Amino acid sequence: CGRGPGGCRGGRTDMALRCAVSLAAGRQPRGPRREGTMRWSSAAKPSAVKINEKASREKILTLESMNPQVKAVEYAVRGPIVLKAGEIEKELRKGIKKPFTEVIKANIGDAHAMGQRPITFLRQVVALCTYPNLLDSPSFPEDAKKRARRILQGCGGNSLGSYTASQGINCIREDVASYIERRDGGVPADPDNIYLTTGASDGISAILKILISGGGKSRTGVMIPIPQYPLYSAAISELDAIQVNYYLDEENCWALNVNELRRALNEAKAYCNPKVLCIINPGNPTGQVQNRKCIEDVIHFAWEEKLFLLADEVYQDNVYSEGCQFHSFKKILYEMGPEYYNNVELASFHSTSKGYMGECGYRGGYMEVINLHPEIKGQLVKLLSVRLCPPVSGQAAMDIVVNPPVPGEESYAQFIKEKESVLNNLAKKAKLTEDMFNKIPGVHCNPLQGAMYAFPRIFIPSKAIEEAKAHKMAPDMFYCMKLLEETGICVVPGSGFGQREGTYHFRMTILPPVEKLKILLEKVKDFHIKFLEKYA
Repeated sequence: CGRGPGGCRGGRTDMALRCAVSLAAGRQPRGPRREGTMRWSSAAKPSAVKINEKASREKILTLESMNPQVKAVEYAVRGPIVLKAGEIEKELRKGIKKPFTEVIKANIGDAHAMGQRPITFLRQVVALCTYPNLLDSPSFPEDAKKRARRILQGCGGNSLGSYTASQGINCIREDVASYIERRDGGVPADPDNIYLTTGASDGISAILKILISGGGKSRTGVMIPIPQYPLYSAAISELDAIQVNYYLDEENCWALNVNELRRALNEAKAYCNPKVLCIINPGNPTGQVQNRKCIEDVIHFAWEEKLFLLADEVYQDNVYSEGCQFHSFKKILYEMGPEYYNNVELASFHSTSKGYMGECGYRGGYMEVINLHPEIKGQLVKLLSVRLCPPVSGQAAMDIVVNPPVPGEESYAQFIKEKESVLNNLAKKAKLTEDMFNKIPGVHCNPLQGAMYAFPRIFIPSKAIEEAKAHKMAPDMFYCMKLLEETGICVVPGSGFGQREGTYHFRMTILPPVEKLKILLEKVKDFHIKFLEKYA
């Protein structure tokens, strides 16, 4: 019966007898055994429990029963090519011989993993916030201590370990608003429109979640650039929205053309309700920086077509090309006059992960949302409150991005030296990458005006395309997998970002140190020439 003395109630006489005999012998009594079943006993020793593997029941969660929207999600930046790179790294550690000694992960914009040094002042303030006893140490500058004390005063119990308001620490939101006003030449910013987020991705996902509704032809359509950062297509899949592609003009340095926006919008109206327009500026993976006229045209288009604008501006500090300048959508919107500024709904995003900071692991970010309906504002705060609050250390890191040392403070000289060193180095590597790619036969790379990636176009011979099909791979995935297996270089195929039919690309970060980047580019050159010879 498997339940001790109280378990032998009623039932057959022989069963009761077995129970009595078992108890007298100091053994746990057993009931009649049924084929394929096992009763659990608290008195049984773990070693005595044997599971009938053949009779184990089917799993509740399978590929067939799981959420189909999650199954549809794809995120190329950490996709199959990166999993393969991880396998190769394990093999290298085991001593398995390869044509290379290390895997170079050029697939993701992770600055510190690539050797970039942290900004001293940012780390000092976060350290002081994390361990306030250091506030008495003479090793830390007073301007860092001042900021740390202010942040801690905004935390419950003066501790970074406490929850904060769902929208974020109030004094940090005030600092974000002040930063936006300085950046945009005095355009007003309201701290109540600022939401601190877990990186920019968290804010983008939250806004999309609250925007998407309807069914059938009234289902929300989200317009995204192609090529795009796969966060957008992944979020759209997860939310079961409709992805509406508009293509950037590769022949014109990945420019955004309003005529292309109109084409995409008009075609999409036949099968969905397009109401969101996503812009990435500077571009990822394409690196273009949009000029003022382009931004004005986009804002006018959004106003005219009643579209909610999402401006992904996490690379706003990463502008390298002469003649290029970052213009925020918020600033241009304001300067276009009250008819636009008071009506166009706009969410803008920034992060600690990119720029000169490269603090990906802190997961700090913010979004500014303007012209939101008052009742929707309450709904957004409610949605954000479900995740309680963003990481508080990330909020502190974001504060230093928007409230850095200023002239006259003791940390200013070192801060500006470190910041300029990072950005100048990135500009040098952007030019180096562009020049070296354009010397390789069958490769073309547009100018890297901003961000931290190259997205070169590669020629893939028809024989290689046929072999890729035989392996059930996209041609550029096949190319990138071969590149990884033969050189140890991990890049992301362009098909993971989207590209025009019949064109092939890959995305590669420019973050490795200059000397390692030169070696990487030489390896790509040698590989590509051999690849063309093999499949010509």
